[in-house]
Amino acid sequence: MQAIVVRDEGVALETIDEAFLGDAPLTVDVAYSDMNYKDGLAVTGKPGVARAHPLVAGIDVVGRVRESADERWKPGDWLVLNGAGLSETKHGGFATTARVDGDLAVALPDELTPERAGALGTAGYTAALSVLRLVMEGATPDQGPVLVTGATGGVGSVATMLLDAAGFEITALTGRPDELGDYLRGLGADTIVARAELEGSGRPLQKATYAGVVDTVGGEILANAIARTMPGGFVTACGLAGSHDLPTTVMPFILRGVTLAGIDSVWASHEDRVDAWRMLARGVDVDLLDSMTTRIGLDGVIAAGEELLAGKRHGRTLVEIGA
Repeated sequence: MQAIVVRDEGVALETIDEAFLGDAPLTVDVAYSDMNYKDGLAVTGKPGVARAHPLVAGIDVVGRVRESADERWKPGDWLVLNGAGLSETKHGGFATTARVDGDLAVALPDELTPERAGALGTAGYTAALSVLRLVMEGATPDQGPVLVTGATGGVGSVATMLLDAAGFEITALTGRPDELGDYLRGLGADTIVARAELEGSGRPLQKATYAGVVDTVGGEILANAIARTMPGGFVTACGLAGSHDLPTTVMPFILRGVTLAGIDSVWASHEDRVDAWRMLARGVDVDLLDSMTTRIGLDGVIAAGEELLAGKRHGRTLVEIGA
């Protein structure tokens, strides 16, 4: 089998024996994976993702069960597994074969092809968790616009589509408004805002503009977004592509009643995963998804990771493995 393997001495596409994968209840023939920010870090050898070596990279698996010691799954079943320790402490999806635990795996929704589920991956699933949390907390389209930061990234792009499908007015934040404004409008964004407008140190309370926020970047961008959230508004945080810091004060929370909720896509419950994939199956415009998806093979993963971290990729990158 072939796999992208992270070792102490570097990362490479290798030919390895399946015994390398160890034991797990399910053996899966991997059809697709995808490229996320965490994947970019792992395959370029950056610290913080892969916490065991050697380790097969790839935080997503879309594939067909070949062998099962789990009565919930049988050979021939299609499954989707996102996060759950893959590429962190467990071998992941950048391989022709995966051995995984079935506890957090989700059956491929009937409305989605394996290819499209692979293109959505953790980014789409995280976007759905974020939008679901907003809706569960009572956010409605009539309350005002929702800000999506890092809107041209995987999470931001899918969140924009899902919010548009739910009828929300969307403000999309991007560092390349002139270059990618039309792309974001095509996904459903109503207003495009340059990232520079939310960069830098800002007042803890600013003009109340947004009823909700889906933040993917952290840092000063998140702090300024919180400062611009309306009274009673809700902010979800699911990424730290900009920074893991949060330079803010308690003022938005105690003077405006703003709520900040973290979105954990790695260890979300099976029930939340099923709900998220149900939302994706019903709320994603598959034609738009296809148009924002580029395709690579395992041999292109490392270069794609470098491009992603350099800000040279937007939308979704599908990794075709055993399709």
